[in-house]
Amino acid sequence: MRVVIADDDAVVAESLQIVLDAQPDIEVAGCGTDGADAVRLAADAAPDIVLLDIQMPGMDGLAAAEKILASPTPPRVVFLTTFSDDEYIVRALALGAAGYLIKQDVAGVAPALRAVMAGRSVLEGEVLERAVALGAGAPAAEKPDLTAIFPQLTDREREVVALIAEGLDNREVAAAAYMGEGTVRNHISSILAKLGLRNRTQIAVAYWRALR
Repeated sequence: MRVVIADDDAVVAESLQIVLDAQPDIEVAGCGTDGADAVRLAADAAPDIVLLDIQMPGMDGLAAAEKILASPTPPRVVFLTTFSDDEYIVRALALGAAGYLIKQDVAGVAPALRAVMAGRSVLEGEVLERAVALGAGAPAAEKPDLTAIFPQLTDREREVVALIAEGLDNREVAAAAYMGEGTVRNHISSILAKLGLRNRTQIAVAYWRALR
């Protein structure tokens, strides 16, 4: 597989290049230091995967991923970051990222990229057991059975969970599910209570983790 790396930390980028180039099945096709470099390399180097930091000067990784995944035949996008933050994870997955890895586990990057190429997604280094159609080009997945995943929720609550996991705000959830925003807020309050969560971001993360 061909991989492009974009990270503003030169030490991290060099370490990744050394580790990945040592793999017989991986070729580092280019390295950049910001989101603009990532977008350019994704277009010019024809990679299979773009490995992106999130916080970079100028165009950050999330903005770059949005541009990269909007192309007609996009590569898969995997985030590699020091920020194990629920909000970042939700935004990354909602954009269509195929993975979200933590920098501390550099040795686990190559296996994670192989899993992504096999059609799986990777969340904080953990390979999801089912193929989830997060990244463009990944195999289509069957719609998950939320009844089995969240049996304590009602059908409407499970519908709200899935829409939140797609990155929709309350107004967008209301429009998509044909309900009022007040009803959405009531459902969210009920979901939080039943699942023992604190906020809507944790609802989305719980959804993605449940697909393991």
